[in-house]
Amino acid sequence: MTDLQPTPDDRETLRRAAAAHSAASQDVEAFLRRLPQVPDPADLTEYATLLSREERARGARQAAADAAGLQIGTMESE
Repeated sequence: MTDLQPTPDDRETLRRAAAAHSAASQDVEAFLRRLPQVPDPADLTEYATLLSREERARGARQAAADAAGLQIGTMESE
């Protein structure tokens, strides 16, 4: 039978993954605050890189939440 209680390590991994996701989201926000009115190709590249990093961090956070027993299914309304 699977133990549904998260271990201390699972919870710490989840906290770290959540912190990494928060940091990645903050980096996107900081970029958007300094974005010029007319973005150049370097801005687009940086934005794509930041979004990719944020998405990877979100995925790692979700995987850590699943490992800690926090599966919640979908949150979409019908």
